[in-house]
Amino acid sequence: MRGVGDGCGDAEATGCGRAEVRGDLEWGTVPGLLRSAVERYGEAEAVVDGRTRVSYAELGARVERAAAACLASGVRTGDRVAIWAPNSVDWIVSALGAVSAGAVLVPLNTRFKGAEAADVLARSRAKLLFVTGTFLGTSYVASLRRATGADGGRLRAARGGVVPLPGLPHLEQVVVLSDDAPADFRTWKDFLASGDGVGRAEVRARSAALTGDSPSDIIFTSGTTGRPKGAVITHAQTLRAYEVWSELAGLRRGDRYLIVNPFFHTFGYKAGVIACLMRGATMIPQPVFNVETAMANVAAERVSVLPGPPTLHQSLLDHPARDDYDLSALRLVVTGAAVVPLRLVERLRTELRVNTVLTAYGLSEATGIVTMCRRGDEPSVISSTSGRAVPGTEIRVVDPSGTPLPPGSPGEVLVRGFNIMRGYFEDPAETARTITEAGWLRTGDVGVLDDAGNLRITDRIKDMFIVGGFNAYPAEIEQLLGLHPDVADVAVIGIPDPRLGEVGKAYVVRRPDSLLTADDLIAWSRREMANYKVPRKVAFVGELPRNAGGKVVKGELRGRAC
Repeated sequence: MRGVGDGCGDAEATGCGRAEVRGDLEWGTVPGLLRSAVERYGEAEAVVDGRTRVSYAELGARVERAAAACLASGVRTGDRVAIWAPNSVDWIVSALGAVSAGAVLVPLNTRFKGAEAADVLARSRAKLLFVTGTFLGTSYVASLRRATGADGGRLRAARGGVVPLPGLPHLEQVVVLSDDAPADFRTWKDFLASGDGVGRAEVRARSAALTGDSPSDIIFTSGTTGRPKGAVITHAQTLRAYEVWSELAGLRRGDRYLIVNPFFHTFGYKAGVIACLMRGATMIPQPVFNVETAMANVAAERVSVLPGPPTLHQSLLDHPARDDYDLSALRLVVTGAAVVPLRLVERLRTELRVNTVLTAYGLSEATGIVTMCRRGDEPSVISSTSGRAVPGTEIRVVDPSGTPLPPGSPGEVLVRGFNIMRGYFEDPAETARTITEAGWLRTGDVGVLDDAGNLRITDRIKDMFIVGGFNAYPAEIEQLLGLHPDVADVAVIGIPDPRLGEVGKAYVVRRPDSLLTADDLIAWSRREMANYKVPRKVAFVGELPRNAGGKVVKGELRGRAC
């Protein structure tokens, strides 16, 4: 079977088609995009962060000041600058400031412990780190000190000068995004003041020296195997991918976008911050998902756009106080990262009157976007697939030997196109294992293409289990279990079985007031799916363990099953 390409149907009906996607991307680079946004949107609100309201003009000025401070701090083009902090206006300013100074941004997962953060900082050889003070009761500064063996002393670096964390000899400065910092770190205020002697012309000359081929960020991801690896993405890839995303989603000027997806993830930073800069939408960052806070933000700020994982929208729909909030401004939801029940799509459209509900699929190695549904797709397509390949990309589903499979046959998903990373940072061996000589990215995901080119992800290769010789794909089983009216959320894993080798175990979150039992659900499953797919065990839980990107942490569930 040939690779499935752009996947655009009726361009007029769906808002898809190459003619509607800017091919020249006049912005060139992320700093160019920001300058263009300042010129086009001026006094329109760019960011609302609590009581702080920042216009596009002010955002441009703040970013320029942060870039000047980066230059004053010795940041050179191509240096890595990391940020370890939750969603906030300061995250946006510091990140864009670093990129405007020519740095390559390295966002760190806010769920990391100190040792995990230190590992990424060491491997990326980050020169500067922006870090939050205390978040969710954890001092990130203290955790870094413990992980690097710092005792408040400083170490002389090989290149001269001193570094604040002796376990990280390349990290020359740590800036705490608050008014308080240890003596050997810098406060955000002091950092910004350090750049006051750097002229605007010098800052803009640094930005102007960048090209579309310059790396813009390194997103560390687990990849398909092993410990986190850094996917290197360029300015041009970022801009083209999220111009496509914005066009297909229908994001528009004046939208008010609640960004609950974490900024360290492409879904938060690129489908959030970058997309808003492209369209002149207002960014409303929320550092932690709390359903009451989200509903209050939607009501108070007249939020019109709310992307996120399905569990976010499910918890909003099911909240008993939902009707106490005015959610009528919501018009656009983009979801993914997990199974999307048809009932969820229908409820968003009927109960909340959301005009556009779309699903998408992506991974960091592919700039965060591979497929997307189109406006006008049937609810069944949106709930059962992740849509079609975005313009400029191809998809194949192949068997273990790499031979393309026909529609309807599950196999590994391969992707090729403009969005494929330049490689893993300083890891050519792993890059060669992940990207074929012909340019196909091995995703490690199992999927099925239909005749129209819509992709359904059935699971990770490593999550598949075999029941009596039959391949069982947890995501497919979860999709079916999600049709049960009493199931609010579900995850399936394989567990050992003496007769069949492995069988399924379902972890289920019941809907409020449900009396569903394990026997009830197993009996229902036997009527609705092939016998080898039926879970042999069911455990009811209050919630499923999820990472910050919304994906279920199946390793934790496997640990419970042991």
